[in-house]
Amino acid sequence: MSFMLPRTSDRFDPASGLLRAEHFQMAYATNDVEQARALFGQRLGIKDFTRLEGPLAMGGAIRVELAWVGTIMYELIEATGPGSELYMDRLPTGDGFHLRHHHLGYLVHDQAQWDGVMAAAAREGWAVPYSNRNPMMAACFVDVPELGHYLEYLFPEQAGIDFFNGVARS
Repeated sequence: MSFMLPRTSDRFDPASGLLRAEHFQMAYATNDVEQARALFGQRLGIKDFTRLEGPLAMGGAIRVELAWVGTIMYELIEATGPGSELYMDRLPTGDGFHLRHHHLGYLVHDQAQWDGVMAAAAREGWAVPYSNRNPMMAACFVDVPELGHYLEYLFPEQAGIDFFNGVARS
């Protein structure tokens, strides 16, 4: 028997709790993005990715591989050099391949929701170790230590929406 699990479309309100936003992304940090791609492709079924890479603000470099599977975007992150700590500091040290959950990603739909994210993080005393606004989107990471991973909030402009729509579907 086939059925679809009915889901309600809640009104998203991150001001009332940071998990009350539209979850759309699962992200993993790795010290070897090629090996991570192979794992996700050969063993987990995600074959096609869109690559995004470039410099970090403090001088390091980052490479990201993105893929949609249904309504969830998977992200693989490898960063090196100055400024890479935000992405790499929770990976184990030592030789060998390492891959760890890095963050859950949430879409922010309007300025009120963005302001709600900032207010909720401040109210709870959680650090926001990264916040940026560029022509594609506003983005920030909130560190909720008890979770062991970050929460990322993305408030896209039209260019960001167009980019997300162009990410590979696997």
